[in-house]
Amino acid sequence: MTTSRRLADRKTARFQKNITKRGSVPETTVKKGNDYPVGPIVLGFFIFVVIGSSLFQIIRTATSGGMA
Repeated sequence: MTTSRRLADRKTARFQKNITKRGSVPETTVKKGNDYPVGPIVLGFFIFVVIGSSLFQIIRTATSGGMA
């Protein structure tokens, strides 16, 4: 499969244009800010469940005499 001369010239021009743009990228592409992947309600619920279950386990172990 051969490419036409016009298509080849267009591809070459596009790559040549990209070569002149090298090194002019922004310092970071990641958005800076306080954008957390989970909301504060979900985070609070998770902490409540973890701390609550550990407290429940400690109380249950203490009331059963140390052997659960």
